[in-house]
Amino acid sequence: QVQLVESGGGLVQAGGSLRLSCAASGRTFSSYAMGWFRRTPGKEREFVAAINWNGGSTYYADSVRGRFTISRDNAKSTVYLQMDKMKPEDTAVYYCAASEVGRLTILHRATNRYDYWGQGTQVTVSS
Repeated sequence: QVQLVESGGGLVQAGGSLRLSCAASGRTFSSYAMGWFRRTPGKEREFVAAINWNGGSTYYADSVRGRFTISRDNAKSTVYLQMDKMKPEDTAVYYCAASEVGRLTILHRATNRYDYWGQGTQVTVSS
């Protein structure tokens, strides 16, 4: 069992930056692929970024590529999402997720690839 706790959300102006953190419990964190998703009211949860078990491979949604960076620190059992040049359309609840399949594939863009989810953290970007 893995528990995930996100932090770092808040209010930021357009063009600004935030860094989200997701702390994981459990001794097998380093074997999991990790992902970030986001959801806005009335919409399905949307893929943002994913990273494989050792940080050597990453995927990004087209909407955030070049602005967001996913990274991980296995010694701290934490995954990060650095968000720069933020836009109002980035406003959402952001969730981190863990996949027991540690090697990234295109399937990690889908919610059903993930086995554990955090509770989410609100990010609001003002114009």
